[in-house]
Amino acid sequence: MIYWLTEYLQRFDSSFAAFDSITLRATLAALTALVFSLVLGPKMIKKLKHYQIGQSIRDDGPQSHLSKAGTPTMGGALILVSMIFSTLLWADLTQKYIWVVLFVTTGFGIIGWVDDYRKVVKKNSDGLSAKAKFFFQCVVGLIASTVLYIYAQTPEGTTLIFPLIKEWSINLGIFFIFFSAFMIVGMSNAVNLTDGLDGLAILPTVLVAGALGVFAYVSGNINFSEYLNVPYIIESGELLIFCGSIVGAGLGFLWFNTYPAQVFMGDVGSLALGAALGVVAVVVRQEIVLLIMGGVFVAETLSVIIQVASYKLTGKRVFRMAPLHHHFELKGWAEPKVIVRFWIITLVLVLIGLITLKLR
Repeated sequence: MIYWLTEYLQRFDSSFAAFDSITLRATLAALTALVFSLVLGPKMIKKLKHYQIGQSIRDDGPQSHLSKAGTPTMGGALILVSMIFSTLLWADLTQKYIWVVLFVTTGFGIIGWVDDYRKVVKKNSDGLSAKAKFFFQCVVGLIASTVLYIYAQTPEGTTLIFPLIKEWSINLGIFFIFFSAFMIVGMSNAVNLTDGLDGLAILPTVLVAGALGVFAYVSGNINFSEYLNVPYIIESGELLIFCGSIVGAGLGFLWFNTYPAQVFMGDVGSLALGAALGVVAVVVRQEIVLLIMGGVFVAETLSVIIQVASYKLTGKRVFRMAPLHHHFELKGWAEPKVIVRFWIITLVLVLIGLITLKLR
């Protein structure tokens, strides 16, 4: 909205042309989302406490978590409101990919909100059934993937790229729709599984979103994309504003979610943020890089799959508890130690992902 206003004001003062810069608007989007979430956060937490929207804690998990019972949850709504507001404020809303990522983020946020609402407000411990949740996730993912398939203007727009290996690429064709939906839904659930400790999921999300913003900026610039051998995706550069909004909103939420957390994000936040990362990676054709940078999310998901498969096949557990962060807690690691070490691992993986920009 402000972008349109600055375009109009350029007729009277050329200095407003500075707002044509994607990097400037991305920075302002991050700051806007950060300030918005910091200002709105205390009010939202107060409201959640007033309506007794508190987290229930399983008694079969780490005993240190029992003290967290009653901590306000569904705080992910703060992230979504901040990032969507900031994106609408600073992005060029004529760019089609902005609407696709907002559709996915909002759609998965609604699914998460319904699940949280049933669990916390309606006191239905099952929330939204696993089948129903997966069904609606697939619906949103398939709709977005179909639209992206239609939007693809070049073969590169539907090609799976392998970083570091120039000769390796697979034109997915119509299978792009199913692969992309799988990435969106998979990453959504991966972030959801990771969201089990104070601040554990949100900072890795911020780091990965920031790096994906760099890929979006490069892929949307024909000169940079040719120089770095990255697929040129017309209009994808505007996604840097969306990624900047995730960074700002995420850091604002971390202010309240850091150990000991004043609020949890709940499914409304984790499902939406994971899907947001997935759809941005799909647009800029960096799914493999996302799996590298989001290695913590991938490891958490694999730990659950391995644990369930092992128990069903052999009756034995590989980990003391899954997802993986609980395994380390039960080994005696203090919660802050698990959190910070997973943050450090994510930072290293994000740097490796960024390095692939040059090594192509």
